[in-house]
Amino acid sequence: MQISKQELLAVLAPFNPWWRGETIADLPGWRRAAFRELLGWMTAPPAPRAVMLSGARQVGKTTLLLQAADALLGAGMPAANILYATFDHPILKLAGVDAVIDAWREREPRAEGPEFLLLDEVQFIRDWGTWIKHQVDFRKDRRIAFTGSAMPLAEADRESGVGRWHTIRLTTLSFYEYLQLKRLQLPELPRLHSLRDLFDWAPADFYRATDVAGAYIGHFHEYLVRGGFPQTAQVESITQAQRLLREDIIDKVLKRDMTALFGVRRVLDLEHTFLYLCLHDGGLLDMVDLCDNLQVKRPTAQHFIELLEATHLIHRLAPHGYGKDVLRARFKIYLADAAIAPAVMLKGKALLEDAAALGVATETAVFKHLFARYYPQNVRFSYWRGKREHEVDLVAEVGGELIPFEVKYRARHAGARELKGLIELCQAKRIARGYVVTRSLDDFGSMQGLPLADAAGVPAQIMRIPAPLLCYWMGATESPEGQG
Repeated sequence: MQISKQELLAVLAPFNPWWRGETIADLPGWRRAAFRELLGWMTAPPAPRAVMLSGARQVGKTTLLLQAADALLGAGMPAANILYATFDHPILKLAGVDAVIDAWREREPRAEGPEFLLLDEVQFIRDWGTWIKHQVDFRKDRRIAFTGSAMPLAEADRESGVGRWHTIRLTTLSFYEYLQLKRLQLPELPRLHSLRDLFDWAPADFYRATDVAGAYIGHFHEYLVRGGFPQTAQVESITQAQRLLREDIIDKVLKRDMTALFGVRRVLDLEHTFLYLCLHDGGLLDMVDLCDNLQVKRPTAQHFIELLEATHLIHRLAPHGYGKDVLRARFKIYLADAAIAPAVMLKGKALLEDAAALGVATETAVFKHLFARYYPQNVRFSYWRGKREHEVDLVAEVGGELIPFEVKYRARHAGARELKGLIELCQAKRIARGYVVTRSLDDFGSMQGLPLADAAGVPAQIMRIPAPLLCYWMGATESPEGQG
């Protein structure tokens, strides 16, 4: 559809106040951890690639783009060479990206230096993958950052993207980022370079950290209920925060994005599938049970689950291993944020009074934090189930090393009886180091006396670490396990 340049500029001008010499209104001074990586690719890209910010709705992708624009202006980049456009706006969507760029250049003649294109919600651009491929291949004078909260799974787009863009995967706020956003004045915890540092701590170090950590427990539980979406994290009422999460984020994905991008017509069946997954967060997916309960055929249910993963609402974990056994095995499902299930199920703060549900929410939060920190290292996540049906919740495979994490968020301390799966895995794979995520602050430190040994016969090291501390340090450290 033909849209006049005047109409386009009427839409673009408010999005680009720097063209008029104005500052960006209501831009948060606080920045997410991913900001430094994004700005590095904009100012001194290590390779000729675009940058894709990928993540669910409302995790802060637009804010990051605008903060990047503000930083570029502060570094002296010409205002005329910076364009921000969001393609979920109906006028920009109808006009197309080339018409938007033409209108920009008619209003703002190019200045010396590179052009910066900050493009929001590019999944609404026709053949977006091919367009970005051509820009990267033939317009070396342009640096592009783009976002997508629901990236279509088109094979052509995946092929176009090979070597053409660098992906920064945004999860919801880490516990550390949540505390920073809330501007809470809490006693300072020790800094870690990586979780591996804990194995070098003296007993006095654990006592000092435990003494400080008590102030974090209540905030961690509220974080599980309120969620890690920046918008809902700042709402005073938990009831209102959960309503916003349910209506502004989940409903828009299920009822708008799925229809607009993937042509889903059976929205009610899709919603029922998502509700089923909310009820089974952190559990093994039983496709037969899902199909029987929802009265949908297996290919339909499988398609819905793939779409929910594409829109970043869920993660799927395969069992550890390779080959046909893994392909036939059941996936483990985690929601994108621990607060999603309580919000969808209208639980409010009742989550905190249900020990089992609180344990599930904690496991979901632990996975999200590990995923966020390990993702840049191309780590493969899985769960493990042994011959005796013993399980380990999470296994990270990085650099040829297996690192297991077992979540035991319960009042009593975890001993050998509760850790049969972890013991069996470490014995079978000769694993040197693992972690048990606990609840009590005094359940913190190295475990002794477990029948474990690595490949050289050296006793394996198992570290107990309370969930609030693990989630805090995962958000605050530069390296999750000190690789290299």
